[in-house]
Amino acid sequence: MVASLHNPSWNSYPRTLTSKMSGCNVFNKLESRSASVRASEYTMDVDVKAEGKLYLGMDFGTSGARYSLIDKDGNIQAEGKRDYPLHMSEEAVDWVKSWRTTLFALLEDIPVSLRAAVASISVDGTSATTLIVDSTTGEPLCRPLLYNESYPEALPLVKAIAPVNHTVCSGSSTLCKLVHWWNFFKSAKKSAVLLHQADWLLWLLHGRLGISDYNNALKVGYDPETESYPPWLLAQPYSRVLPTVLSPGSTIGPMKEVVRTHLGFPKDCVICTGTTDSIAAFIAARANQPGQSVTSLGSTLAIKLLSTQRVEDARFGVYSHRLDDKWLVGGASNTGGAVLRQIFTDEQLQKLSEQIDSSEVSPLDYYPLLDIGERFPVADPEMEPRLHPRPASDVEYLHGILESIARIEAKGYSLLKELGATPVEEVFTAGGGSRNKKWIAIRERVLGLPVRKALQTEAAYGAALLAMKGADS
Repeated sequence: MVASLHNPSWNSYPRTLTSKMSGCNVFNKLESRSASVRASEYTMDVDVKAEGKLYLGMDFGTSGARYSLIDKDGNIQAEGKRDYPLHMSEEAVDWVKSWRTTLFALLEDIPVSLRAAVASISVDGTSATTLIVDSTTGEPLCRPLLYNESYPEALPLVKAIAPVNHTVCSGSSTLCKLVHWWNFFKSAKKSAVLLHQADWLLWLLHGRLGISDYNNALKVGYDPETESYPPWLLAQPYSRVLPTVLSPGSTIGPMKEVVRTHLGFPKDCVICTGTTDSIAAFIAARANQPGQSVTSLGSTLAIKLLSTQRVEDARFGVYSHRLDDKWLVGGASNTGGAVLRQIFTDEQLQKLSEQIDSSEVSPLDYYPLLDIGERFPVADPEMEPRLHPRPASDVEYLHGILESIARIEAKGYSLLKELGATPVEEVFTAGGGSRNKKWIAIRERVLGLPVRKALQTEAAYGAALLAMKGADS
């Protein structure tokens, strides 16, 4: 269970070794279908050799990838990151080549002295990034359909078969991407299989095509509660390309021999199913009890609450991911840090925040948005930003904006409760806003709950915890 991964004794995370990467030097081809591997130089803080087993997690985000290598106590033994090399093909980025190159570059970046101790590996990827590949060779039959791409022409076809307000009823859902491919691409349909970004990257390491996890498969229509695809989906002709679904952190099998021997990983190193990047980040925060939540204060405001009850409502963009015997209920607002940075510099934010009296209630009532439209906790595509009146004092103005965002966060948790989720009891904070102590104090007052910064929020760390789960299962 995911909850068992979060040992309460993990209160600190000493970094005994950090690997720092420089440019590429030598390219080594592992096999005919794998991309070139970048060898890198390392600057090691200390000459460390592993004592006991280690667990590797890799996070493939929107612009680059990270790895985190941890021991059984959750201590980070090595970590690093890579930006995606922008390989071009016909004036567009060849994401398949970029991701494949980055995967093997990260594996090369792991210190040689630690590789023999790696017991398991897991990967997370961006939600709803979809690949349709040949079921025999694994080669993509079309370009990847990215997480932020929408296919509105497929949406009416999906809404015609799916239950009202289902998670798949969004133009950017994996199912809409599958329907779009099925109807508008001339690729061979009989020898195809759908994979998500994390699934495909893991396939490069274990070699068994057609395996996914129930977090990634949620937006293609998989029901994690019944652990099956629903009848309305199986009745469709394109259901033949759907992957087999396992729980996140399940052991798939050993690492491919050609990869293992080339890179120096042990014979008993296993590859485990992954998850989405946002779920991995939640796992990293170690919120493992119903009522605990993580608010991410980045460019936008996103909340994820651990609940005993599943909650779904497409009107507000609210849906639930399964985490073993619990549900991770999430919603995301268009408010957040991007609005703050449109008005203030980072230096101004720091200096002005220091002057705020967080114990005082701001009388200003704003709804900070960059553009027209809100999705959660108010579903109003016509909502306009409200950032006036602006007082003469910048300190008061910033105070009003911070407190207004905190009120939106509180409304978000209230809405999740109204929809049937477990009431929030404690909030961990991630993202850039987690560094603002005055904002945390304001939010604690507005929410009426304990609020604290999460010690770990990197998705790669959460993926490493999933790898540990797989090794122990």
